[in-house]
Amino acid sequence: MSHILHRSLRACLPTAVSAQGMRIFDSEGQEYIDGSGGAAVSCLGHGNAEVLAAMHAQIDRLAYAHTGFFTTEVAEELADTLIADAPAGTSHAYLVSGGSEAMEAALKLARQYFVETGEPERSVFIGRQQSYHGNTLGALAVGGNEWRRKQFAPLLIDVARVSACYAYRGLKAGESPEQYSERLAKELEATIAEVGPRKVIAFVAETVVGATLGAVPPTPGYFRRVRDICNRHGILLISDEVMCGMGRTGTLYATEQEGFVPDIIAIAKGLGGGHQPIGAVLMQSKIVDALRRGSGLFQHGHTYLGHPVAAAAALAVQRIVKRDRLVEAVRAKGTYFARRLCETLGSHPHVGDIRGRGFFWGVELVANRETKEPFDPALKLHAKLKAAALERGLMTYPMGGTIDGQRGDHVLLAPPFIATQADLDEIVARLADAIETGTASLRRAA
Repeated sequence: MSHILHRSLRACLPTAVSAQGMRIFDSEGQEYIDGSGGAAVSCLGHGNAEVLAAMHAQIDRLAYAHTGFFTTEVAEELADTLIADAPAGTSHAYLVSGGSEAMEAALKLARQYFVETGEPERSVFIGRQQSYHGNTLGALAVGGNEWRRKQFAPLLIDVARVSACYAYRGLKAGESPEQYSERLAKELEATIAEVGPRKVIAFVAETVVGATLGAVPPTPGYFRRVRDICNRHGILLISDEVMCGMGRTGTLYATEQEGFVPDIIAIAKGLGGGHQPIGAVLMQSKIVDALRRGSGLFQHGHTYLGHPVAAAAALAVQRIVKRDRLVEAVRAKGTYFARRLCETLGSHPHVGDIRGRGFFWGVELVANRETKEPFDPALKLHAKLKAAALERGLMTYPMGGTIDGQRGDHVLLAPPFIATQADLDEIVARLADAIETGTASLRRAA
């Protein structure tokens, strides 16, 4: 019996014993192709020799030094690298241990910015429905994943909320994507007016929505309108790129494709590629300047901030991604991946939508394509699909509650950037087989 409190107390998990490139192997000799990068983490795949060597070298030099006493060369070098390639005006990086920590720090940084600039009345965040920003209490509060929030709701701060930018279900008949963007912008304007413009700290959103909706990109012009609205009311814009950032969608930051610059960006998963726990908060210079002119400190911290070994791993990952032009490869091969998904699954009677960018794709499953009616949540289709895919040696990231926290099922795909066309073909083939098996069993049961 395991003494680990696993995510599920009813599941019997295989034991991973080794991994190399696109594949993980368990103790029974089963091979799994990593079609989801774990949780969109393993951008370089597994067992990259250069990254491991960088980690070993750093361990030999300095494994840990508390940031209350020291900075380190490797953390400084990682921050320099991140800032050099970040959106215009980004001046500083705050290195943490993961995505939830990054988002928690981003929220506190935004609040402190307004305290330092003489606007302490700003105390409200605006988030979106069907979003996810992490499992710490602040991040969970701002997120709109109702299943994750429900039992902890009494502990969470009040957050104003607007609709998700979810064209598959939100776009009205006869409405263009641009008109949909404008309608959502007006909803945000109305929400700010209702809360009180001088009370709002920030609008918080995933640039491309990850696990909760399944790789949903924004409609044209949406974020440019959001940026304009935030500017007009002096509200900060926080972009959560923990899952969709660091090259996953075909540009280093997904914001690049939308033509806007956030005030704060949270990154994690693809930053270190899973070799070590690491995340970061990137911020515009005006925020750092406000803190410097005021208290002179950021009133926040964790024991493992700027961990040298984690920084060494992330620095090595980012150097490889840049040297080997892997973001460009994601953009090019992402087009092929999209085509193969649409060719193979586009006419399946239970595939309602295929959406995404680069190496970040979601497949939404429906009981009826014409009406978009989802499967009965009691059937737990997403769990059946995960099991069916694993039986076929494929790792995917399925979720339920896509529509409203209860109804809807989707599968998220986020393969490592090193995937070849043959790897992508194999992922699509195994997924198609799992979807057909999973939905066929439900049709027979009906």
